Amino acid sequence: MWKCPQCGRELKNESQNHRCGVTPATVDEYIAGQPEGVRPLLEKVREAIRRAAPDAVEKISWSMPTFWQGENLIHFAAFKKHLGIYPGDLTLTPFAEKLGEYRHTKGAIQLPYDKPIPYSLIAEVTTFRVLAAKKKTCPKTETKMHSQSSRGGEQ
Repeated sequence: MWKCPQCGRELKNESQNHRCGVTPATVDEYIAGQPEGVRPLLEKVREAIRRAAPDAVEKISWSMPTFWQGENLIHFAAFKKHLGIYPGDLTLTPFAEKLGEYRHTKGAIQLPYDKPIPYSLIAEVTTFRVLAAKKKTCPKTETKMHSQSSRGGEQ
């Protein structure tokens, strides 16, 4: 066990990466706790997501700012050298070409601070996630409507 000299947490591995202190309760607290130079970028990311998902609710999930609309749509987080965007599974999306220049996995996109942040791409990915979340909830309604109409509207 290793004890962090900064926050006092006991961790399994020496110098283990972790968040010191208390997890922020709001997105405002999260942004305020980041380095001064990163805060404006986080606010712009927040605004891009907000424009693409105006009905989503902000919350903290997995210690990251999260937009929720029936499910977690997208998370974002500040790291030492990059901004992380976590929209969930993007393996079958139309973004493969646009993500080509960035390090990414099926559920994460790393946007380095030394390159311009693609706010419009973040908004596009968010819009994609909003539509995907809506599709998950709509088939139940369509199935119910279809079964009622096939029975002549009887209940």
